Amino acid sequence: MSSPLVDRVLDCLELLSGQPRGMPLSEICRALKMPKGAAHRLLSALVQRQFAEQDETNEWYRLTLKTATIGLRFLSETGTTEICQPVLDRLARQTGELVRLAVADGDSLTWVAKAQGALSGLRYDPDMGHPVVLHATAAGRAWLATMDNAEATRIVLARGFAIPPRFNRRLIDNEAALRRELKATRERGYGLAIEEGEAGTIAIACAIHDPKKSGRDVGVVTVAGPTPRLTQIKIAEIIGDVRAAAVELSMIWPTRRLAGAPVLPLGAVAGATLKNGAQDIMKRPRNRNHGRL
Repeated sequence: MSSPLVDRVLDCLELLSGQPRGMPLSEICRALKMPKGAAHRLLSALVQRQFAEQDETNEWYRLTLKTATIGLRFLSETGTTEICQPVLDRLARQTGELVRLAVADGDSLTWVAKAQGALSGLRYDPDMGHPVVLHATAAGRAWLATMDNAEATRIVLARGFAIPPRFNRRLIDNEAALRRELKATRERGYGLAIEEGEAGTIAIACAIHDPKKSGRDVGVVTVAGPTPRLTQIKIAEIIGDVRAAAVELSMIWPTRRLAGAPVLPLGAVAGATLKNGAQDIMKRPRNRNHGRL
């Protein structure tokens, strides 16, 4: 059982994480449904421990970089960036577009790493650290599609079908539409989002399978770029590279290191991917119209 006080602290941290400019005490109380005195004591404790600070001018509260430092330190210790970045860099060079890695944690995905393949012209480059909006992104759909419908819909319904204000449009707003899209994703063999997260952009995604085959898929690798470049023809050309990267990431996944299992050298893994992973790739379903573009 969770402690009400711990829940309030975590709710406050999650609330302020989306407000880099800070929030006044009254708005924090309203959002968290807390009495003013209790909210003030909680925020004072966060300020004392340097997880938050209060602006001297307007007295708004905001998080400090200490909260980000904890997450970055943990991410560094897992070896995720160190091990996976070379794969992302290579895929970015192959596709000439933005490549991103999202890692699964419980019922959510979080963007943790990226590589930019577009050296000039139009570049699509969102901020890292945001949770993935599962029903409205290629990454989220690719991950959800690996589950059965009951589990996938439970996860989405727990959050609702709302999208962040920064998103361009919402195409899925009910359970029936979600199930239809997940069915199309499975048949297609990859996740697809067209001008949803941002106008004029397309994203495709492939799930990274659990190397220990003990549970859900562990993450997602995506390629995103402007619609003039990421055309139907280009998607057909690069989807094999995206799938191969997902296979390679599964083979070298950082959880193997945390569990004490040996991690193969990148060169050996790349060779194994070409030799053995290609068979897995070829078994995946292909959609002849490449995602109804």
